[in-house]
Amino acid sequence: MDYGPAPESQQEAQAWLEQRGRTFGLFIDNAWSEAGELFASTNPADGKPLAELTQASEADVDRAVAAARRAQPLWQGLGGHGRARVMYALARLLQKHARLFAVLETLDNGKTIRETRDVDMPQAARHFYYHAGWAQLQAEDFADYRAVGVVGQIVPWNFPLLMLSWKIAPALAAGNTVVFKPAEFTSLTALLFAELCLQAGVPAGVVNIVTGDGRVGAAIVKHPGIDKLAFTGSTEVGRLIRVASAGSGKKLSLELGGKSPFIVFEDADLDAAVEGLVDSIWFNQGQVCCAGSRLLVQESVQERFLAKVRARMQQLRVGAPLDKSSDMGALVDPVQRQRIAALVDSARAEGCTVWQPACELPAEGAWFAPTLITGASTSAAVAQAEIFGPVLVAMSFRTPPEAVQLANNSVYGLAACVWTESISLALDMAPQIKAGVVWINSANQFDAACGFGGYKESGFGREGGREGMLEYLTPLSEDARPAAPLAQAQAKPKAAAAAAGDPFAIDRTAKMYIGGKQARPDSAYSRAVFGAGGAFLADVGEGSRKDIRNAVEAAHKASGWSRASAHNRAQVLYYIAENLAARAAEFAARIAAMTGSKNPEKEVQASIERLFYYAAWADKYDGLAHQPPTQGVTVALNEPLGVIGIVCPNEAPLLGFVALVAPAIALGNRVVAVPSEAHPLSAIDLYQVFDTSDLPGGVVNIVTGSADELARTLATHCDIDAVWRHDGSAEGCAEVERLSAASLKRTWVGGARGRDWYSTAQSGGRAVLAHASQVKNVWIPYGV
Repeated sequence: MDYGPAPESQQEAQAWLEQRGRTFGLFIDNAWSEAGELFASTNPADGKPLAELTQASEADVDRAVAAARRAQPLWQGLGGHGRARVMYALARLLQKHARLFAVLETLDNGKTIRETRDVDMPQAARHFYYHAGWAQLQAEDFADYRAVGVVGQIVPWNFPLLMLSWKIAPALAAGNTVVFKPAEFTSLTALLFAELCLQAGVPAGVVNIVTGDGRVGAAIVKHPGIDKLAFTGSTEVGRLIRVASAGSGKKLSLELGGKSPFIVFEDADLDAAVEGLVDSIWFNQGQVCCAGSRLLVQESVQERFLAKVRARMQQLRVGAPLDKSSDMGALVDPVQRQRIAALVDSARAEGCTVWQPACELPAEGAWFAPTLITGASTSAAVAQAEIFGPVLVAMSFRTPPEAVQLANNSVYGLAACVWTESISLALDMAPQIKAGVVWINSANQFDAACGFGGYKESGFGREGGREGMLEYLTPLSEDARPAAPLAQAQAKPKAAAAAAGDPFAIDRTAKMYIGGKQARPDSAYSRAVFGAGGAFLADVGEGSRKDIRNAVEAAHKASGWSRASAHNRAQVLYYIAENLAARAAEFAARIAAMTGSKNPEKEVQASIERLFYYAAWADKYDGLAHQPPTQGVTVALNEPLGVIGIVCPNEAPLLGFVALVAPAIALGNRVVAVPSEAHPLSAIDLYQVFDTSDLPGGVVNIVTGSADELARTLATHCDIDAVWRHDGSAEGCAEVERLSAASLKRTWVGGARGRDWYSTAQSGGRAVLAHASQVKNVWIPYGV
């Protein structure tokens, strides 16, 4: 017995297209423009045209940004309740027209009606309901924040409406206005959503939708009127956006590619794991950034599990997307099919075994059969590249540590699945996997309350949850920052002179601090440090690329610091503060000699207080436990980034150093710090405090020298996870952002503006701790 056809009617969707003449302009300022240069939107299942859309120009983007800018103060001024009412109306309208949206999405994208109807639509409405609640509560829960302003948003073609809801809902809730660009291939549901905006009473200019190819996205990215960019798409394009936006001051979030591991242990429910695998890799034809495309099976059950996988693949129905009995639909475009086929062919050429079930693919359209590849090496293209199609690469492992090693053997870090009946094993694995989301005995679970986003080259920033709202908000303290760092008056330097009769005056070079030890610079060069009055104080090492390399290596060897308990880290910070207090007079004298400060004791006392402050935060910056609609709990863990490179400010040289290094190590990061270029000695003196405070070697490493040269090395070093720069160099900060794009490391830069290092409002609190951490959401089912 076989399934009979169960086609979903497309009559209503086709009628909607006909009523609009199958031609669409742009939606700007609550009005439709006349159609301009047109391009076709086609049905990937049969290649037939659905409609013609307008290719937006730079002038159109200018109009959209101008409309959004005019509307933003009024939209924010509407207040949380006013915005919430509009967003509730949008959510209700999405539910009311859910079937029309689902059919239109299937026609335009090629995914099955079961997915658009049962997954995409409920989730899209859920996001607007959830974020309407945040709008209502914003004045209470985000009292110290304001809207960013005008947001440019660019989304891919794999989840057109769902990505729209992930982007637009939090932006509107926070009080921002939007210039939204849907994917060129799949714009129709975004244009239908524009009509809902009119029905829901969204004020003019709040939501603007511009269609077209990559040129439109580029115009949004480089537009000076955009305050924030939110992009979901390929890692390659994400890099280009990071480079293009460097130095612009635009806030940026990137949700990029993935190569997610699907780990099956020998004690797992193998039948349930097979079904989870189907949802993970063949959902939406594998065109999912978090698809479980790397199957890692424990060796003892590998053959048995793969036999079950092949048997299940035989049952997958590939066919008409509007047929409710179809499991897989069409790929979005023939170009995508060609790319997938090329990668599979490369696997064959490398000697891999490629297996596909017997299935008859439709003659027209873009189709690809579900595929299983075995025998690939860990370095094979299919094991490393994001295929973005219905292709599964299977490998085996013997022990949990080997599974972790294989899982993390990727430049990506978006998601992972762990299947085991041992909750202890599952919860031991989850923190070790470098991914932003870990599903235990489940796959592809999403909810608006639970953040989603990646580690490493899968991007930074989160969609959903409280952390997703913060992507669209700016701390009010940022508005109070001074326009420039406080200037330090420096007298004309005098040449160094040895004191007569002092045999120890030959070498007064302060060494660097690497791996818990004093270290001479690899270059053997040094630079003189002069005081405020021009008197020679000391020489410091001229740090180089080799010194940074040594410091990064030492930091990685100190990875045990990240696994230490928050209580232990707090104790060490308290101890550092106590030991600094014991030498307060010495440090005050050093600051006075370097900067000419009239009250150096104030800076030392503030540094001691800041150490106590972050010691207090170390075991209190907790995660959250979410209760999504599914049966289970989602735990949001605040994890350290890893190794952070920090370029410290020149003003308040001791406090600035402490205010940046302390939050980083409080949360378990290790640091390679470049102290104040002008006044480095107080930071160098700290090594004696560290040595007597039980701080493990390698947790804090100090390299002196040129801020520009060392920042450049930090930004290009592939084993550094984030770079912070706060020395007031606008050009230097832009360079850090630009160079970091190669490995997509996170950055936190101050630009040309200064910062009040004495104020925890500007240089403390959760806003700083968020820069020192990344959120991992672990989905734990129960009762199933």
